[in-house]
Amino acid sequence: MKVPFYRPTVVGGESEAIETVLRNGQLGGGGHYTQRAQAILTAATGCRRAFLTTSCTSALEMSALLLELEPGDEVVIPSFCFVSAANAFVLRGAKPVFADIRSDTLNIDEQKLPEVISERTRAIVVMHYAGVGCAMDHLEKIRQSASVSLIEDNAHGLLGSFEGKALGSFGRFATQSFHQTKNFTCGEGGALLLNEPADIARAEVIWEKGTNRLQFMRGQVEKYSWVDLGSSFLPAEVLAAHLVTQLEAQDQIQAVRRRIWERYATGLASWADENGIRLPVIPPACGSAYHLFYLLMPSTPAREVLMERLAEAGIQATFHYVPLHSSPMGKYLGKNRSDCPVAEEMSGRVLRLPFYNALTEDEQDYVIEAVVGNRF
Repeated sequence: MKVPFYRPTVVGGESEAIETVLRNGQLGGGGHYTQRAQAILTAATGCRRAFLTTSCTSALEMSALLLELEPGDEVVIPSFCFVSAANAFVLRGAKPVFADIRSDTLNIDEQKLPEVISERTRAIVVMHYAGVGCAMDHLEKIRQSASVSLIEDNAHGLLGSFEGKALGSFGRFATQSFHQTKNFTCGEGGALLLNEPADIARAEVIWEKGTNRLQFMRGQVEKYSWVDLGSSFLPAEVLAAHLVTQLEAQDQIQAVRRRIWERYATGLASWADENGIRLPVIPPACGSAYHLFYLLMPSTPAREVLMERLAEAGIQATFHYVPLHSSPMGKYLGKNRSDCPVAEEMSGRVLRLPFYNALTEDEQDYVIEAVVGNRF
């Protein structure tokens, strides 16, 4: 491919940070770089405490453990979402209930949400698609009315905002991803953000494989032992070192991503209007994290044609999620299986364009020219 769909972000200094870890001899997690990454995340989002994890999936699994779910409990999840948002809760015995999405932002549709909440609902998961915030004001009212927990899948949204407040600071929990496709990466990694102080003590135990090891390290107990459920959620220190280098360059990274996003929006605006194609929507209340750029094509066949033509030009563009409610496991495990029509329609029309920090203006111009050469 002349222009791949993504290349991992590199800012310089990652190798030096990793070499520092190797020299110091502490490869396991919990060291200086882990603590530094957690401090940066806490400052950036305003959360009460951040726990670095091996993935966003791991962070979601920690949140499921903190909820103390029981078989038969229900967790509402947007159907247009990554599978981890369902797996984490299904593994604890909960039943996923799939919610439809809005046609503008592709986020969970807060207007339809009350239809899928029941007396068994324990939590609502929302995802800030493409780094654009959900309608958190309405969602908070719904959460309070139903007396349930709100979980932000913020894999796309770090440094985005809603009404001036950081994404990741609204829910009881929020989860981050540092996968190689994300704005900030260490290859594989994530974080759990806690916004309620009452969850911190138990989260420490879950994070440390169900032991009170951190209390022992602080001198609060004479020895540590197994006291609760938990797992190996803590990433290696070399991953934390790689991540810290990027988090410390957050302004630089985000400025580049905003420039790339805006060049796409400007360069494709007239073509999109002429061909009935919609570009991403950012509502006035939202500050975007500029995670990805997509086209909403008129139909699935139109998307497939454009994707094929771009591939012929050496440009890798791709679709996104298959709605969870229509997947084999979604049909098997979900409470509702066929009532998310907007998710089905949008899934068939979304086409994501190459988007990464190393994308040069010449490469981006080549993509734009290849796109606007098509008529629909």
